[in-house]
Amino acid sequence: MTGPAEPMTRGYAWLVFALSFGLLLSDYMSRQVLNAVFPLLKAEWALSDTALGSLSGVVALMVGLLTFPLSLLADRWGRVRCLVLSAVVWSLATLGCAVSASYGEMFLGRFLVGVGEAAYGSVGIAVVLSVFPVAMRATLSGAFIAGGAFGSVLGVSIGGVIAQHLGWRWTFGVMGLFGLALAAVYGVVVTERRLSRAGAGAGAEAEPAAEPGTGVSVRKLLPRLFSSVSVLCAYVGSGLQMFLAMALLAWMPSYLDRYYGMPPDKAGLAAGVFALITGIGMVGGGMVCDRLGRRNPHLKWSVAVICSTGSVVLLAGGFQLPPGAAQLVLIGAGTLLCNATAGPAAAMVMSLTPAAVAATALATLTLANSLLGLAPGPAVTGMLADRMGLDAALRVIPLVSVVAGLAFALGGRHYAKGLVPVPAEAAPLTKTELPT
Repeated sequence: MTGPAEPMTRGYAWLVFALSFGLLLSDYMSRQVLNAVFPLLKAEWALSDTALGSLSGVVALMVGLLTFPLSLLADRWGRVRCLVLSAVVWSLATLGCAVSASYGEMFLGRFLVGVGEAAYGSVGIAVVLSVFPVAMRATLSGAFIAGGAFGSVLGVSIGGVIAQHLGWRWTFGVMGLFGLALAAVYGVVVTERRLSRAGAGAGAEAEPAAEPGTGVSVRKLLPRLFSSVSVLCAYVGSGLQMFLAMALLAWMPSYLDRYYGMPPDKAGLAAGVFALITGIGMVGGGMVCDRLGRRNPHLKWSVAVICSTGSVVLLAGGFQLPPGAAQLVLIGAGTLLCNATAGPAAAMVMSLTPAAVAATALATLTLANSLLGLAPGPAVTGMLADRMGLDAALRVIPLVSVVAGLAFALGGRHYAKGLVPVPAEAAPLTKTELPT
């Protein structure tokens, strides 16, 4: 057994969280800032909506494809080194976007942004969880995931303002420089040695014994990730809802520009409000799921079904209305629900997966979200917009939530069969203590 480790101070634990959260903001600011300058790029380079959507989708595609292998590499090579290198790559790639002279160069820059950001979500949360007690994992995970939405808010809002006053190139430049500065601070303040002491001091439960890269054969773990109908339905439902959320996030600035006549700065700020609503919905959906799930675990699935159904009704109805206050209210309500399934889906996957492979299962959920949602959402919407107009495309894409709702409903029917018994030692703690 590991001997007593030097305890980590409360202040340093929260500093690690703050810096990791800051890099997550930079991650999503660099990823979503493109959406704020869609109208400017379309006008300057005469791009189709399909081409614009591909610039957004390629980032999510690379994140989906590379998340798993790069996370394994980080476990073996060192998480802090991986995080710093990742931030440097996506920041330099964002600076490359600032000096792009053509669509091809911009596409290459965005491709590299996706490569840099691929492992940050899984590795970043692993670093954060390693310095806090096990009892705080759900709260910290929810806050960390919602940080992606808040980073999107900043990227779209700040990006729109900068683009309006300084031009779209400065928008990418500011985001890239911000990421490089944070990476430098992170590399100095957060060290592998201090994280190792924290992990040792947290006890045996701090890290699952059978995580990828710790000696357990990945081949033996893979079948456990798809061991029940319910867990498959959680992957599919979550990914399809992410499709809708990312499509809205990518195209709302353009929609507001084309149909409300807003300049890029105002369109970016308004779209940022919708992104903020998405983040609030993610946090709220998780809180409601946890509260109801204590009484009846099956209600987690009901929350997901209600959110999926509500989002398709509100968004499809909202985009049917003419531009105006009533339309924006309905779209805002639908946006609140469209990704509120993220927390319930993660909770379902955790309860359907043995603790030994829980981290790998969440990585698989991230992969499903990327390949079913983050990557195709903006691109498919752009393709539809070229053929039928952006307003018509946004009336059609909420229909994916019908399939997502059916997946969640089917998963709920088979939930009891797929549940994994929770050992006594893994029961929730009644009192949470921070590092001292």
